[in-house]
Amino acid sequence: MELSNRIKKVKPSATLVITAKANELRKKGVDVIGFGAGEPDFDTPDYVKEGAIRALKEGKTKYTPSAGIPELREGVAKKLKERNNIEYSPSEVVITPGAKMGLYEIFAILLNPGDEVIVPAPYWVSYTEQIKLCDGEYQTPMLSEENGFVLTADLLKESITDKTKAVVINSPSNPTGAVIPKSELEKIAQVCLEKGVMIISDECYEEFAYDEPHVSIASLDKDVRDITFTVGAFSKSYSMTGWRLGWVAAPEKYTKAIATMQGQTVSNPTSFAQYGALEALKDGGKFPKMMREEFKKRRDYIVEELNSIEGIKCNKPQGAFYVFPNISSYIKGDIKNDVDFASYLLEEAKVAVVPGSAFGAEGFIRMSYATSMDNIKEGLRRIKEALAKLR
Repeated sequence: MELSNRIKKVKPSATLVITAKANELRKKGVDVIGFGAGEPDFDTPDYVKEGAIRALKEGKTKYTPSAGIPELREGVAKKLKERNNIEYSPSEVVITPGAKMGLYEIFAILLNPGDEVIVPAPYWVSYTEQIKLCDGEYQTPMLSEENGFVLTADLLKESITDKTKAVVINSPSNPTGAVIPKSELEKIAQVCLEKGVMIISDECYEEFAYDEPHVSIASLDKDVRDITFTVGAFSKSYSMTGWRLGWVAAPEKYTKAIATMQGQTVSNPTSFAQYGALEALKDGGKFPKMMREEFKKRRDYIVEELNSIEGIKCNKPQGAFYVFPNISSYIKGDIKNDVDFASYLLEEAKVAVVPGSAFGAEGFIRMSYATSMDNIKEGLRRIKEALAKLR
């Protein structure tokens, strides 16, 4: 029996493929330094673990409401009011099994065949594949490296067609680390209001904005809030990637639809994990602040070192924990594209990076600095040696 056309259109996650290749080499005893994984290298805080363990011991292991336990929905709504300056009622918040599932559910409830989403490139690898799974279409207007890969209202306006249903905004961005300033968010919001375009605001890296405070586009005013899906997660902020917990906040008609979809697919987010997340919210942002300060030191180091390598140009990211250097000057001879470049680094330097083409931007690579400073220093030393051989 043939697989569906829908799944045939979808590509595997490039980041997971690279991580798997690196792990295979490690199993063979090869010392590989990984810059591929998109997760903090810090352990989940003990108080979060203890909250989940306590829930387990208290027997909180049964089904929960599809939209999540009421206490966690209330907690996220409170956090969004106090720290993001957005008014949401708990009924306008759905707890999802990871922000990735939340994004997929948004596309699923919004898109009919032929509907289009604007996904500015470079983009996170799963947006386009999820849109395909929901029978939608997408445009990927290219952001300017000279502009720090920041989405502008002018580029958005040029990209809107009669089929456009929504735009994905990812700030701070994976893979570039770009942060859209408030002044530009205001212009983007105005374009969306004028054109009747929904905003899907992926704010999973909200805690990692280094030079300017993070601004949620839904905080601008009520009209903007009412056309916006605010997507967040515990994964990055509290180093809880394996816990699979995120949220979507939006007007109630949308959160009800997402809750209905969850009820017919995953049933509910994991019960005891939700109680751990409750403890994370009580932290008030102390743990994310600790990580942010450490990531900023790593960012400053890796950017300076990459720019010291002949033929590499690297913008200083304003957020997240990735750099996105331009390596196009090395694409020649046997190295025909950024995939070949990444393969060369893995084979020659035993360093794992992700090709930029996976994010819709050929000629770049993504490197995560969510790894120890020792790994960063050794990895960059190896990269310098390997590239010197190419030159």
